[in-house]
Amino acid sequence: MDTLDIQIHGPVARVFLNRPEVRNAFNDGVIAELTATFTQLGADKTLRAIVLGGHGKAFCAGADLSWMRTMAGYTWDQNRADAEALAQMLWTLWSCPLPVVGRVHGDCYAGGLGLAAVCDVLVAAEGVQFCLSEARLGLLPATIGPYVVKAMGEQAARRYFVTAERFDAQRALQLGFVHECVPVETLDSTVDQIVATLVANGPAAVKACKQLVQDVAGRAITADLRAETARRIADIRASDEGREGVQAFLNKREPAWRTA
Repeated sequence: MDTLDIQIHGPVARVFLNRPEVRNAFNDGVIAELTATFTQLGADKTLRAIVLGGHGKAFCAGADLSWMRTMAGYTWDQNRADAEALAQMLWTLWSCPLPVVGRVHGDCYAGGLGLAAVCDVLVAAEGVQFCLSEARLGLLPATIGPYVVKAMGEQAARRYFVTAERFDAQRALQLGFVHECVPVETLDSTVDQIVATLVANGPAAVKACKQLVQDVAGRAITADLRAETARRIADIRASDEGREGVQAFLNKREPAWRTA
């Protein structure tokens, strides 16, 4: 990979944006490589979790300036194709069956904030600056919008979409956008602790829990939804992993997935 550093240790993959000279700003190459990487990692049955971070001084500063200069001359059709590639990349990360832990430091602007928004667990270092800066350029955060609104909430998005104000990691924590805000010195240890917790859980159960949240969020609690959730718990109780987990708990022993 030209723009990513991919490290796999046991059941955990770590994907780092690796363009520190431009603060990990992304272009069409980064978009293509992220899409391909998360498609491949998501299908790997040996993996249990993915960490997404960036090398250098920033997590991701948004779009690459050279790429933006090129796009300035695009036709409408070219702009549409380019935006659809970005939308597909975001969807690929958001729908990855494995839990994705975001490791955010430095700046997290525009499309970089979209990358943060698709993570399942988000850990930010104190002092991180977030910004949905598109309106300053006469643009809008369209492709990242659905994920940011889900992660940040509609009311906060109303403000930060239209004002393009910066807000720090502590504010992001207050909004519920960030799950943990920690000193930069403990960023990696906090991420590692969360990853260890994920790996200790049932592999199929973790995937099913992630899918459950995505499927029920925002839905009315109808008879159909109640029946669907009853079916899901019955399915997993009757599965090999579900039976093993319950028996291990009852017999006060470690489940097989921890001893393997």
